[in-house]
Amino acid sequence: MGAGHDHGHAHGAPSGGTATSAYRGRLRVALAITLGIVVVQIVGGLLADSLALVADSAHMATDAVGLGMALLAIHFANRPPSDQATFGYARAEILAALANCLLLLGVGGYVLYESVQRFVTPADTEGHLAVVFGVIGLVANMVSLALLMRGQKESLNVRGAFLEVAADALGSVTVIVSALVIMLTGWQAADPIASLVIALMIVPRTVKLLRETLNVLLEAAPKGVDMAQVRAHILATDGVEDVHDLHAWTITSGMPVLSAHVVVSSDVLSAIGHEKMLHELQDCLGGHFDVEHCTFQLEPGGHAEHEAHLCH
Repeated sequence: MGAGHDHGHAHGAPSGGTATSAYRGRLRVALAITLGIVVVQIVGGLLADSLALVADSAHMATDAVGLGMALLAIHFANRPPSDQATFGYARAEILAALANCLLLLGVGGYVLYESVQRFVTPADTEGHLAVVFGVIGLVANMVSLALLMRGQKESLNVRGAFLEVAADALGSVTVIVSALVIMLTGWQAADPIASLVIALMIVPRTVKLLRETLNVLLEAAPKGVDMAQVRAHILATDGVEDVHDLHAWTITSGMPVLSAHVVVSSDVLSAIGHEKMLHELQDCLGGHFDVEHCTFQLEPGGHAEHEAHLCH
C-alpha cells in the first residue's frame, strides 16, 4: 500500500448475522399464530358475513407472507460473504421488507374497495359470531406483539412484522366494536366502517416503513447519523486538515457503514504514526456515532487533487 493510504476499521467486518437473525425463533412462532388465525377468521367472516373479519384475515394472510419472507431473507442474509458478494446477502432482508410493503399497500387498497362496495350493497352481519372471532384474533395478536416487541427496535424486517401484527390487533378491536354495535343497535353500516378503519390503519404505517426501506436501498445516511456532525468530529481530531469522499450508508438493519478520505498533516503523521491516527479517528466516531464498520484512508495534503487528476 502506498504511503499515506492507510485503511482503518472501527470494529472489523460485520459478522455474527444481521439484526433480524436473532429473532428467527420468535418470527416462526408469530408466523404459526398468524396462519392459524387467518383460517379461523376466514371461517368466522364467512359464517358471520362480516367484511371486517374477512378484511382482517386478508391482512393477516399478508402478514403471514411477510413473516415467511422475513424468515427466508434471514436464511440468505446469514450466508457468508464471497468475492462477488462482499457483504454477503444481508441486503436480502431489505428487499423482503420492500416486497412486504407492496403487498400491504395492495391489501389496503382491496379493503378500501370492498368497504365502499358494502355500503352500496349492505349485508346482514351476525354480530355475536363476529365478536367471538374478533376476541380470538385479538388474543392471538397480543401474543405475537409480545414476541416481536424487542426485535422491532433493531430490525426493519421485524419492525415491519410488528407493525403488521399491531395493525391486526387494532383491527381485531375494531371488529369487536363494530360487532357490538350491530348486536346492540342493528346498524349494519358499522361493519364496512370498521373495514375502512382497518384499511386506514394499514396504509400510513406501510408508507412509513416503505420510506425507511427505500432510504436504505438508496444508500441514504443511516437514521440518527448527522453527517455534518461526523465531518466536524473528524476535522476536530488533532492533525486533520480536511476530509472528503465522506459517505455513510446502511447495508441492512443493524449494519451501518462509513468511509472517508482524511487529509492529515505530514508532521503529525511523522510524530504519532499512522496507526495511532487511525485509532484516534476510530475512537472519536465510535464514541459519538453508532456506526458498525468504518474505513479511513489517510492522505497527505494535495493528494485529493492527484486523485481528481487520475479520475480524468
